[in-house]
Amino acid sequence: MTYVIAQPCIDVVDRACVEECPVDCIYEGERALYIHPDECVDCGACEPVCPVEAIYYEDDLPAEFTPYLQDNADFFFEALPGRDEPLGSPGGAAKMGALGVDTPLVAQAPPQE
Repeated sequence: MTYVIAQPCIDVVDRACVEECPVDCIYEGERALYIHPDECVDCGACEPVCPVEAIYYEDDLPAEFTPYLQDNADFFFEALPGRDEPLGSPGGAAKMGALGVDTPLVAQAPPQE
């Protein structure tokens, strides 16, 4: 099981969850943040600090946000635009910095204000 960042994060990218994460498993795309499903230890520290309530435990993900479960995994395990290979498991987001790319689901989402 893992935590998932859903649609409310798009165009907000508040990094409070990144600062709170003890295992550095929240990576930054261009318009959203993504939790690595294999690096997350399910501690839940990120969920209460999210100002837009975009983070859900996998089993608690509302039906409207179900596509974001696969979307978070795709960020790491699918080759995205501008990448020849999947990101995989780099072992920590801090050393990667902002990656400047998003999954198609996030990239194609209408802008949020």
